[in-house]
Amino acid sequence: MSSIDHLISLAAMPAKSIPASARRYATLSLFDWIMCGRAGAQQDLSKIIRKYVLEDAGRKSASVFGSKSKVPSRAAALVNGTISHALDYDDTHFAHIGHTSVGIYPAALAVGEEVKAKASAIRDAYLLGAEAACRIGMVLGRGHYQKGFHQTATAGAFGATVAAGRLYQLNAKQMRAALSLVATRASGLKSQFGTMGKPYNAGIAASNGVEAAALAKRGFTSADDGVGGPQGFVETHAEIFDHVTPWQDPPPRKFIFEDVQYKLHACCHGTHALIEALKKAQISGADVESITVTTHPRWLKVCDIKKPRTGLEVKFSYVHLAAMVAYGVDTSSEKIFTDALVKDTKLINLAKRVQVVTDESYNDTTQSVVIKLKSGQSQSIRHDLSDRVPMSELEAGLRNKAKGLLGKIQAEKLWTGIAEIEKLSAANLAKLLHASQSKSKLKY
Repeated sequence: MSSIDHLISLAAMPAKSIPASARRYATLSLFDWIMCGRAGAQQDLSKIIRKYVLEDAGRKSASVFGSKSKVPSRAAALVNGTISHALDYDDTHFAHIGHTSVGIYPAALAVGEEVKAKASAIRDAYLLGAEAACRIGMVLGRGHYQKGFHQTATAGAFGATVAAGRLYQLNAKQMRAALSLVATRASGLKSQFGTMGKPYNAGIAASNGVEAAALAKRGFTSADDGVGGPQGFVETHAEIFDHVTPWQDPPPRKFIFEDVQYKLHACCHGTHALIEALKKAQISGADVESITVTTHPRWLKVCDIKKPRTGLEVKFSYVHLAAMVAYGVDTSSEKIFTDALVKDTKLINLAKRVQVVTDESYNDTTQSVVIKLKSGQSQSIRHDLSDRVPMSELEAGLRNKAKGLLGKIQAEKLWTGIAEIEKLSAANLAKLLHASQSKSKLKY
């Protein structure tokens, strides 16, 4: 089987074959995605992208964060993908090398609203789309990401197509056409990191998926295999690729998606192991002489901005984040990441004494720190994000994150709303994009 054949098979998986454990993570991702979208709905970029589509004429079939007006499904996917990634606080998958929920849930919800699907069907479509994105991300390999492509947008577009196509109930021939069509639309560059272009990448992944699936549904044709065929997406976007290994032990036997990582710090996930390691040290910034951070060299193209100019760029700066943690600045609060951070003299002075070194033996989720204090003492601490935490601890962390972003009342309303997912319709689910009603007012 080729990669496109695997994707078609994945898209058609019977709901009864999907494991409960994978569904649980998909439900947590739904909670996390909506939380991040609602919290980012009034960012400057959110206002711009929302105004753009509200002014664009079309069928009003789907909901968007920050407005009660409805817009066309493709436009809703663009808006919701962009807005939910505005804070860069959404989930990450290190096999996919990108963010799954922000590129795929917007497509699933938009089409789900359009076809009046059940919320559980939207969740399942997302799960299969996310798995598809992870597998294609593995096919493309790390070289694709290192070259400068943002896989949230590239591999994510294939996942969005699987999700949208499943909800449109595309047959195998139509799904093949949709996946081949999106192969010519999938795009997104890491050069956009630190700007509004990065969250926009998530939006275009979602909108491209909806567009490709909608066209295929209407009979639009494409190459037989635009994914892995000659001059297809993989061949043209990856110098070294593997169509075999990523599909070994396929779903439903194994869902790679279950290795999803949730952000508990409002910055690039490539910095979180550093933050967790420094938090273990329980130091005072005033006592620190120097900090040495060790990471895999591939992260230097992502998280090593030495002199950030904005609050956004701080999210991708090892040295500035290390100084923030040392001085006890709460990195879990999105409100902290303002432009004032780059003018804080005590942070700047300590950042100058933070050295970043690399080690090829480290994996993507591991970082270590060596802290030298002015007293002459030193500490060496290592942290690996891949060490799975108990589900109860993960749920508690996400609920606490939601409280910080939405406030206690709205966070709990969102949590209880998502808990009813098996009873919800797409319309009910869409209402959760805004401040939720009391449980008694929800109509199933």
